[in-house]
Amino acid sequence: MKEERKSAFVPADILIPSEKCDMSKWAVIACDQYTGEPEYWDKVEELTRDCYSAYKLVLPEVYLGKECEDEKLNEIEENMTDYLKNGVFTEYKDALVYLERTDSEGNVRAGILGAIDLEKYDFSKNSKSIVRATEATVEERIPPRLKVRKKAKIELPHVMLLIDDPKKNIIEEVGRRKESMKKLYDFTLMMGGGSIKGWLLDEDAKDFVSESLSLMQGYDEKDSFVFAVGDGNHSLATAKTHYANLKKENCDSKDTELSRYALCEVVNLHSDALAFEAIHRIVWNVDTDCLMSYLKDELGLVEADEKNPKGQVIGVSLKGNTTYYSIEKPKHTLAVGSLQMALDDYVKQNGGDIDYIHGEESVLKMAEREGSIAFVLPDMKKEELFPAVKKAGALPRKTFSMGHADDKRFYLEARKIRTE
Repeated sequence: MKEERKSAFVPADILIPSEKCDMSKWAVIACDQYTGEPEYWDKVEELTRDCYSAYKLVLPEVYLGKECEDEKLNEIEENMTDYLKNGVFTEYKDALVYLERTDSEGNVRAGILGAIDLEKYDFSKNSKSIVRATEATVEERIPPRLKVRKKAKIELPHVMLLIDDPKKNIIEEVGRRKESMKKLYDFTLMMGGGSIKGWLLDEDAKDFVSESLSLMQGYDEKDSFVFAVGDGNHSLATAKTHYANLKKENCDSKDTELSRYALCEVVNLHSDALAFEAIHRIVWNVDTDCLMSYLKDELGLVEADEKNPKGQVIGVSLKGNTTYYSIEKPKHTLAVGSLQMALDDYVKQNGGDIDYIHGEESVLKMAEREGSIAFVLPDMKKEELFPAVKKAGALPRKTFSMGHADDKRFYLEARKIRTE
């Protein structure tokens, strides 16, 4: 690492699978996907059984807390040792990688892979750090992930950081230079995941990225907010916790220095291929009349003017009928935040179950059941993200989604985080 670089995002010693690997079987979807569909992971296991694969280096979260967890962790540790020893990777020193991911619908999302300095990251709700969580971190989710990272010799990233570059002057500019750079990979991803290409940045491009991000960061780092964690929030929080624990134990060790950084992909918030989708709410097992009475009082709900809606607006679906309301007494800068805070308070006092649903059609169908009520939320505008986090801190959980499961980041590149 070149410590003189001011940017919180720096080059890293990046491991790329060598020619020994069938890349289409190497790269696998992020471990926090398909947690309710073990059959997906069964197919991946079968597909990668007789070859080198990132699947053998990660623990899909579908297995967290299961009887097989410890056995799989031991296998992962053995595989990491074997892969490092037997030339499965080619290491590129002090590197950044420009990549283009074609998703399942043909959209091309560009990004730059490097390392983020965890000293510049704080996942607490009211963080003032350069790197901040966009959604609330559930700290109970960190210990099981920490168990995985403590044993790991290498990390494979699925963290995606967003930068606010509406003029598209940084990542897109690197893309315009790609033909003069070395291509590292170009292949089709498994299980309908689209395809991906990657290029190694030359020295001029690396300097351009570092200088551009340093300018965004500014000279005074106090309350400078440059990188928003768009995906992989709990993975990055786990990396931060692991690094903090190592510092307490031995702040001068090589392993501590390696763990100070975490591989991640930086993407422009304003990429045309990056879509924000609302995550709707449904509440089960409640007295719906009582809940609506509470919300009308707590949030000041009044029926919205459909031709000229103002302020925060939500849809409420009950027994097949949907009505839109304006929130006259907002609790948060976003409608989803105001609603979530009120729902949490109500369920805590009166019982009920809240679930989070992708797709308006799906949540409206669920609301037809007795004792259920659905809340349809507006898609979050991209330009709202940075101001909302800066003003109100980390947003409520499940505020937005960035694409479908198959469009999430695949494990592909890696980096050593332990010396032995």
